[in-house]
Amino acid sequence: MPRYALVTGASSGIGLALAEALARRGRNLILVARQRDALESIACELTQRFSVDVLFRTCDLSEPLQLSGLLHELEQNGLVIELLVNNAGIGSGGAFVTQDWRQEQRLLEVNVLALARLCHAIGTVMAGRGHGQILNVASIAAFQPGPWMSNYYASKAYVLHFSEGLREELRPYGVKVSVLCPGPTHSAFFRTAKLDASSFEQGKLMLSAEEVALIALQGLAKNRAIIIPGWRNRLLCLAPRFSPRFLVRRLVARLNRRFGRP
Repeated sequence: MPRYALVTGASSGIGLALAEALARRGRNLILVARQRDALESIACELTQRFSVDVLFRTCDLSEPLQLSGLLHELEQNGLVIELLVNNAGIGSGGAFVTQDWRQEQRLLEVNVLALARLCHAIGTVMAGRGHGQILNVASIAAFQPGPWMSNYYASKAYVLHFSEGLREELRPYGVKVSVLCPGPTHSAFFRTAKLDASSFEQGKLMLSAEEVALIALQGLAKNRAIIIPGWRNRLLCLAPRFSPRFLVRRLVARLNRRFGRP
């Protein structure tokens, strides 16, 4: 029976780069995103280039009923998922109280609830089989509070801490859990979150999605708990541990107001 890697948010950015990198290594794929046309095109291209089986499913992970339908279909079809990549995520910038609550709720549905539900459903099956691997995508934002992106930073802190806890819980069952914490990455994230990324693009912090994907797969192969691409990003993640929290809040607030909306 063929085995698959399931990748959410696979139509662009890091998700697409991870899907391509996995296909290059001969992995069969199940691609999940909202854009059917993009998924169909990507599936055809990866199948032709790498001779792997690529399935795709359209699903808005902010809609619990659609997610239930996806999980039911996976169960009914008996698809064996040996790697779950929870990459789908939403960002937002600006003062929390000025945001549209429906968009903030959607962020939590995708970044937190859908990720946890996929880990629960697929992780349960993996534990029963005695093997499997989960990669959850957080961010370097997970290591500190983020004024003017408070909901986003908090959602990624959840992903980081949840993944570390789940790693220990599933380790006795032969299931490996890692969390990827990329820094600023060339992708559609900044545009969809209505953020100005020009200050990052002029520096050396921003990596390509392909670089992040390569580092992620190298980390998975070594079963690393936390994967942070780029030495500059690793330093940024360490800094809050050695700084007063009030100072961290102020510095992050100043940074976020520079490229976000005050």
